[in-house]
Amino acid sequence: MVFEKDFAYAVGIMSGTSLDGIDVAVVKVTEENDTVKLDLQHFDSIPYTEEVKQEILALCDPNTASIQMISSMNMLLGKLYAEAALSVIDAAGLRAEDIDLISSHGQTIFHQPEALDVAGHPVTSTLQIGDVGVIAELTGITTVGDFRTRDMAVGGQGAPLVPYADYLLFRDKEIGRVLVNIGGISNLTILPKNCNESQVKAYDTGPGNMIIDYFASRITGGKQSFDKDGELAAKGKVNQEWLDQLLKEPYYAQKPPKSTGRELFGEEYASKLWDEADRLSINETDRIATVTKLTAITLSDEIKRHVESDGIREVFISGGGSYNPVLMKEIDCCLPENVKLRKMDEIGMPADAKEAMIFALLGYQCLQGRPNNFPPATGASREVVMGKVAWGTLRR
Repeated sequence: MVFEKDFAYAVGIMSGTSLDGIDVAVVKVTEENDTVKLDLQHFDSIPYTEEVKQEILALCDPNTASIQMISSMNMLLGKLYAEAALSVIDAAGLRAEDIDLISSHGQTIFHQPEALDVAGHPVTSTLQIGDVGVIAELTGITTVGDFRTRDMAVGGQGAPLVPYADYLLFRDKEIGRVLVNIGGISNLTILPKNCNESQVKAYDTGPGNMIIDYFASRITGGKQSFDKDGELAAKGKVNQEWLDQLLKEPYYAQKPPKSTGRELFGEEYASKLWDEADRLSINETDRIATVTKLTAITLSDEIKRHVESDGIREVFISGGGSYNPVLMKEIDCCLPENVKLRKMDEIGMPADAKEAMIFALLGYQCLQGRPNNFPPATGASREVVMGKVAWGTLRR
């Protein structure tokens, strides 16, 4: 697709495993000398209502999910995403007619990167809902979505997808960097100094905020959906004996490429840990301090594997976890002294907006017909153009 001007306005929509809400970024995309540049025009996060959040959580649990509700929520989320996009476009001082594309990640309700036997066939699968046809129809804007399936079709895990943009935007000739996002799940991108594409490593390290959020809700009787400013964890002490047991979870020992999600570290797992802490008579604030440390240590241990071999000197954190000072302090304490921990804002990309901005880029590249997966991270056998397109009625 050739745009009529020398830049494009793209809207990126992201809704992650934390289920905090709908992140929307309006981005100006320009190209110069084979370099893509993203300029954020406006960003906002529209929270889900508690009712919608609970319905999505029910869809992520095979014991409570139904085909009817999956189908209905697919259409409803398309409507909610469209409304969110139009609201943020207006807040940016733009009109729908000014926007060249919307790119939506959708809401993941299932992700199975390891093959299961289905009628005698090995099948990997993933499902993100929030229909792109609904978004395109209600906004009039061409919409791209459903990225992960194409990567899985060529043997990839369909995740992580953000490393594609990390490599394009943040690699450095002089120092190695690690780009980290702490959402419901923690993931990282390793960018060795002066790296080429084949040297990049990226994968999910394990839980991010998901278990912490569950514990915060249990401790406060549902009054808090997350540990605001790490205040609950700050009141407790890490139970080292229990932490050592938690670190024996087999996922941590798996070699990349690897990806995970709510299927492993979701509510069922968090509830199991809560009950385990009951049996061990661990007080509530010590519990949340311990699972906060679990996120910090599983992430920092993976970073440390690459510090010397890849010249890592900077770690940039984005996502909701970057606002938890206890978690950030725990990560910093676990890292070598010669590695500086920083927030994405310091490199010109607001931490909250990063993933939505990157999905704007992935959709832009799709419409340009350019490969936008990253085989070194996903394990795919080759590069492909990810994304399905629903043409808008305002298509120029």
